[in-house]
Amino acid sequence: MKPVNLDDIRDAASLLDGVIRHTPSLSAGWIEKKYGVNVSFKCENLQRAGSFKIRGAYNRIARLSEAERARGVVAASAGNHAQGVALAAQILGIEATIFMPLGAPLPKFQATVGYGATVKFHGKTIDETLVAAFEFSEQSGAIFIHPFDHEHIVAGQGTMGLEILEQNPDVKTVVVCTGGGGLLAGTALAIKSLRPDVKVIGVQAEMAAAYPPSLAAGSPQMLPKMSTMADGIAVGKPGDVPFKIISEYVDEIRTVSEASLARALLLTLERSKLQVEPAGIAAVAAILDDPEAFEGPVVASLSGGNIDPLLLNRVLRTGLATSGRFLMVQIRLADQPGALAKLVSCVGDMGTNIIQVSHTHMNPALAISEVDVELELETRGFEHREQILNQIIAQGFEVVTHY
Repeated sequence: MKPVNLDDIRDAASLLDGVIRHTPSLSAGWIEKKYGVNVSFKCENLQRAGSFKIRGAYNRIARLSEAERARGVVAASAGNHAQGVALAAQILGIEATIFMPLGAPLPKFQATVGYGATVKFHGKTIDETLVAAFEFSEQSGAIFIHPFDHEHIVAGQGTMGLEILEQNPDVKTVVVCTGGGGLLAGTALAIKSLRPDVKVIGVQAEMAAAYPPSLAAGSPQMLPKMSTMADGIAVGKPGDVPFKIISEYVDEIRTVSEASLARALLLTLERSKLQVEPAGIAAVAAILDDPEAFEGPVVASLSGGNIDPLLLNRVLRTGLATSGRFLMVQIRLADQPGALAKLVSCVGDMGTNIIQVSHTHMNPALAISEVDVELELETRGFEHREQILNQIIAQGFEVVTHY
């Protein structure tokens, strides 16, 4: 196929009209108030099926011939592309089979089935799942719908870039969550074609960042391993189609830590009242990490909001800890009456809410007359955390560990 161009993205926008939501661009006033940078969120977490993926999936599937549609479609996804393909296929009346990696979030699985798709589990990573889906395509004749490495997918995702410019005509910087690169490539192509002065930045989870080494090498490179809570952007190797576009049009790729993702997710939920998944919050995390590096007005993509409630609970706890609002401290006590009461009184005197108390005698490092007590505490910031720890130590308690 010919390289993707602006006309392809505009054509995709026409095809998607009436199918997708033109998601809002909402001001993040709390970021400007704290850091002095004008930031808006492009809320693809409010898109149909909960992410931007419906844009590319529908643009790809709707262009299949009648003969191809009769063969059905197959895709591989950790969840968001799965839902996008399943919904697009349902709208178009086409049978869909979705391969998911083992351990894919339950809500994403349930939503995909809810859109009428057949789900098969295979592999531990999305790259292994892609291989299984491709083999199924060859054996069954179903049309393989790649999550990011196809011109129609990239063009469909690029419609987000058109909307960003329509909604934010004075934008100076656009920051995009990045996995395989379909959304970043399409968005960058749309924006740079119309506004070459706008800076476009991609953001990856640092523990699943395939683009920095690939760009350095001049070709897509496979990561030896990945480990991130941001399953939606955990892609081991960039796609050929988006890689070429990103190499030409994207100004910079940044990476963010797991702690930064958790903190950004927590703050966005609290301050903007928006639920976003870890993969979808990467752009915000990058801005919060280094706000002075982004010239405003800035638009950051919230690329998806599909998060398992159990994962959300763990991420929020991590976010609270990285924001200085949660403290777990393990203390070694003499196993005698009144020792725990004295510890609890010490902590309570610091104006601390005790969330949970647990204790054990089973640690082999303990003497027969000792017990380890673990306190989970709600704190008011890093200074308050330090005050609590200092007070515990000053009262003669032995702190074994804390975080």
